[in-house]
Amino acid sequence: MRIEKLVPSQRVQGRWLCTLDDGTLLRLGEGEVVRFALYAGMELTDALYDQLEEAARYAAVRERALDLIAARPLSRRELLDKLTAKPRDPKKRPADPAQAEAAADWLEGLGYLNDAEYARTVVKHYAAKGYGVRKLRDELWKRGVPREHWDAALAELADSGRGEEAIDALLRQKLKGRAPDEKELKRASDALARRGYRWEEIKAALRRYGADIEED
Repeated sequence: MRIEKLVPSQRVQGRWLCTLDDGTLLRLGEGEVVRFALYAGMELTDALYDQLEEAARYAAVRERALDLIAARPLSRRELLDKLTAKPRDPKKRPADPAQAEAAADWLEGLGYLNDAEYARTVVKHYAAKGYGVRKLRDELWKRGVPREHWDAALAELADSGRGEEAIDALLRQKLKGRAPDEKELKRASDALARRGYRWEEIKAALRRYGADIEED
């Protein structure tokens, strides 16, 4: 088997298009072109062809991983799940798990994939929507963020005071500036509990609002 043509892609920077004499098109990274010293007219052994085919598959996985992480932040687990999921297009196939892991390692090395930073992003986003710590933990769990990153992200939120700002804003919205009666206090408290706030947080917010809350 021989390389008929080897040219850089006009669409994707760093990609090379390797056309073989049987019409096969391999999309390779620049690193593979250099590593295998490829050139037009080069004869390929079966072993080298297998290596290039594997490299082309990995290059495709890496490119998809980069596209996914560029579209929106993801945890490592979310990225791996997306890469290895069965594609809707029947002509495509899911990434090999080992190649998906290698692509995730590559993105972590570049600083594009960072579970600790993603944990902070998730906490900030959902805290701004008015969710309490219990709900924030649920969101981190659903997104596959490792537990070792939860406490730091939640502590950073507590230190910033944004958690108190969010619950206070929700309480003002629920009570509309009125001096609430017992039923209104219970409805507001229940609504905050459904959003994942603990009773200690709800009680503190009610006191900041000026409600008369008895000691437990």
